[in-house]
Amino acid sequence: MVLQGIADPKRIAIVGWSYGGYAALLSAAEQPALYKGVVAIAPVTDLGMLKREADDFTNGRIVRNFVGSGPDVVEGSPLRRAVDIKAPVLLFHGDLDGNVNVAHSDRMVAALRKAGDQAELVRFRGLDHQIDDSDARTQMLTKIGTFLDNLIGH
Repeated sequence: MVLQGIADPKRIAIVGWSYGGYAALLSAAEQPALYKGVVAIAPVTDLGMLKREADDFTNGRIVRNFVGSGPDVVEGSPLRRAVDIKAPVLLFHGDLDGNVNVAHSDRMVAALRKAGDQAELVRFRGLDHQIDDSDARTQMLTKIGTFLDNLIGH
């Protein structure tokens, strides 16, 4: 899109929810110079942690097989690649998320800050993966808009 003149390379950010949040973070680690900002909502950040969390559930074997093993588990985990992410990161997560434990975002923001990156986590009390509350969604979308406007303008 940059080559076609559709996108300004100085104004590219990435936003994703759930798997999309995981993909946004991993994309920022893979191409640190490309993105000027990252927003991740309820993202998986550590594939190893995801596998361990599934151990106590009936789908544990399915999750372990799906995620796999070996070096890809580390290389495919944004948490393990926080030092590679250079853009400011804004995370959102419900603290009752049963799909992706909020610990993924807690640890991600801590790793980003330790790496010297600008990172913020907004935790929504009493909300799950869908953040199914109009006030919370309004707050989230407003904060995303401000975040992106400050980074890339409009």
